[in-house]
Amino acid sequence: MRMPTRLFDFIDIMVQECPIDNAVNSKTTGSWVSLSTDEVKALGDNLSAKLLSMGVAAGDKIAIIATTNRTEWVLTDFALSQIGAINVPIYPTISSQDYAYILNHAEVKLCFVSDVEVLDKIRVIEKDCPTLEAVFSFDQIDGCAHFEPLLESRPTDEEKTKIEESKAAIKPEDLATIIYTSGTTGKPKGVMLSHNNIVSNVIASQKRLPLGFQKAKALSFLPLCHIYERMLLYLYVYSGTKIYFAQSLETISENLNEVKPDIMTAVPRLLEKLYDKIIAKGAQLRGVKKKLFDWAVNLGLRYEPYGKNGLFYELQLKLARKLIFSKWREAMGGKLTTIASGSAALQPRLARVFTAAGMTVAEGYGLTETSPVVSVNDIRNHKMRIGSVGQLLDGVEVKIADDGEILCKGPNIMMGYYKDEKKTNEVLKNGYFHTGDIGHIDADGFLKITDRKKAMFKTSGGKYIAPQVIENAMKQSIFIDQIMVIGENQKFPAALIQLNFEAIEAWAEKQQLELPKDEALWGDNNQVFTKIFEEVDQINERFGQWEKIKEIRITPDVWSVDGGQLTPTMKLKRKVLKEKYDALINSIYIA
Repeated sequence: MRMPTRLFDFIDIMVQECPIDNAVNSKTTGSWVSLSTDEVKALGDNLSAKLLSMGVAAGDKIAIIATTNRTEWVLTDFALSQIGAINVPIYPTISSQDYAYILNHAEVKLCFVSDVEVLDKIRVIEKDCPTLEAVFSFDQIDGCAHFEPLLESRPTDEEKTKIEESKAAIKPEDLATIIYTSGTTGKPKGVMLSHNNIVSNVIASQKRLPLGFQKAKALSFLPLCHIYERMLLYLYVYSGTKIYFAQSLETISENLNEVKPDIMTAVPRLLEKLYDKIIAKGAQLRGVKKKLFDWAVNLGLRYEPYGKNGLFYELQLKLARKLIFSKWREAMGGKLTTIASGSAALQPRLARVFTAAGMTVAEGYGLTETSPVVSVNDIRNHKMRIGSVGQLLDGVEVKIADDGEILCKGPNIMMGYYKDEKKTNEVLKNGYFHTGDIGHIDADGFLKITDRKKAMFKTSGGKYIAPQVIENAMKQSIFIDQIMVIGENQKFPAALIQLNFEAIEAWAEKQQLELPKDEALWGDNNQVFTKIFEEVDQINERFGQWEKIKEIRITPDVWSVDGGQLTPTMKLKRKVLKEKYDALINSIYIA
C-alpha cells in the first residue's frame, strides 16, 4: 500500500486500496450504527467543505470535547486534518476554568462538544473566550447548533477543488494537533505534534500489533483526546481493523460481549479493577470449584512466556485455560487476544495472569510528547519480557542519562510546547527529549521504567525512595485500591491509602464484622486498620529497611478524576493529594 505521510492519508489510502464495511461503529439509541470507509471519507469531505465555507482556514484551532468516543469525533478529526486546521482535543472532565485557559491559550475558533454536560461547562466561560465564534453539539440540544446539518451538503466541484488544494499544501512536518497535557501540577502545556510525528509512530507501532490485515475488531473506550488511543485509532484504520466505540466505562462488559473484539486498550487502573472483581467472584466459590480457581490463578501468577517454566507447567496451563481461564475470556467477549496497556506502570502479576489466560497484555511506554509510543512488548518472536515496557520502536533512539533519566530522539518527538519556548528548551536538548522518567535498558534491549524523576524523594536520612515501585507492589493487595507513598525529608516513608471497599466488605462478612453504613468511616475501625497494616507489612518484606512503609493513614474519600485527585489517565496528582490530606500527613510525622 501507499505510505501515508499526513493524518488524512490513512482514510484516503484505505478508500482507494482496501475499503471495508463497518469501519467505524457507535451505539446510538440502542443499536450499533456503522459507517464504511467510503462513508467516513464522504462525510468528512462534506464537513471539510462546510468548514471552509464558514471561513475555517489552515492553522485555525478547533476544539473537540467529547465525554465518550464516538463516530463524530473521527469525522471531525479527518475533516480538520485535510484542510490544515489544528485539532485541539480537550479532556471533558477538567474544570470550566481549565476549558477557558485552553480555549484562550490556543485561540480556539470553533468548539465541538458531545453533550449537554460539556456544553454547560462551556456556557459558563464562553463570554470569556473572545476568539470562540461558535459551538456545535454532537447530541441534539436546544439552544445549540447541531453537528448533523454540517454533514448534509455535498461539496460542489469548486469546493472539491479547494479541499484538494488544501491537502496538497499540507506538509508532513506541519502542525496537526495541540494536545494539552493533563499534568499533575500547574497549568497544562500544549504539546504540538506534526502530521509526521503521529504518522511515523503509527507505522512503527503497526509492526508490533499482532492483528491480521482486515481481520480484527477493536473496542475503543480510552479517551480519544489522549494521543495513546488516538494514535491507535489511526493504526486501526490503516490496518483495516473495525473500530467499535464503547458507550461508556459502565457498559464495557456489555459492549465486550456484543462486539467480541480481538483487541482493546487499557490503562493499568482498569486491569487492576477487573482483576480484583475476578478474584472477588472467585472468593465466593466453594469446594472443588474454589480449589480449581485458586490453582489456576496461582498458576497464572507464575506465568513466563515462551515455555520458560517447562513442559509440566505448560500442560497445567493448558488445563487451566480450558477449565478456568476460558470463562475469563468468555466474560470479555470470547475472542480477545491482545490488551495494549499504557499510560502508567503495570503490575507484572497482571501481565502474567491475563496473558496466561490467553489475553496477552502488551505493555508499552510513551508520553504525549513522543506521539506517544517509545517502546512496546510483542508476544511474537521473543519480543516480550514481563516487567519491562518492551523494545524500542524502529526509528526511536533512547539513551540513559547519568542520573538514570530516559532521553528520547526520533521522528515521533514533539515540535515543542505551544507558546512556551522556555519549557520547550527545558525538555528538548541536543535533539533529545528529556522524559522525566527514570529507567534502564537491559542487555537484550528491553526498556524498564523505575519511577518518575520528580516523584522520587530523599528521607531525612539521605536515602532515595522511588514511590511508584512501592505503590505498585502495595496495590497487589486486594484491599488497597489506591496508595500514595510520602516521606520527603522525613525520618521514614509512610503512605496514604484508599480502601477497596468491595474487598473490605467481603472480608468483613467472613470475619462477622459489622461495619458502619458510611464507607468513609471504615478506615477508623481498628480491625480494618490492622488488616491493612498487615497487608502493608507483608509486602514491605520485598524492600530495603529504609524503603519500608512505617505508618499508614486511611483516607475517607474515593480518589477520582472527577474529584481532582487523579489525572484523566488515572495518575496520582501528588501535589493535590498532599494539600488535601495535609492534616492527615502531619498526624504521622508530628508526634
